[in-house]
Amino acid sequence: MFGSFYFSSCYYDVEELIYPTSDCDTMDVKYSTFVLPLLENNCYSCHGNGAVQGGVDLGNYDKLKILVDNGRFLGAISHTNGFSPMPQGAPKLLDCQVQKMSSWINQGALNN
Repeated sequence: MFGSFYFSSCYYDVEELIYPTSDCDTMDVKYSTFVLPLLENNCYSCHGNGAVQGGVDLGNYDKLKILVDNGRFLGAISHTNGFSPMPQGAPKLLDCQVQKMSSWINQGALNN
């Protein structure tokens, strides 16, 4: 007698799910080349250039640094419980953008 066996797996055989890779380069993130443009494109309509919704002004480095130092900025953009998720009324920033911001903060949030 010959029998055949069928084996199924418990996960999808999708290489990206089994061995995730990241194309998100979080090394050497700079305020002038990444942070400021991200703020201008995603935050300034409500929190910069004279707009101060919710009492939050990200219009310059010193004002941003206050929110970075007290944890409010990263909490908001990463949608952490207990923080108002930002940008409000818009999709969450891309994971890579949040990772780069976190890296910049962890590297001292320099005005470079």
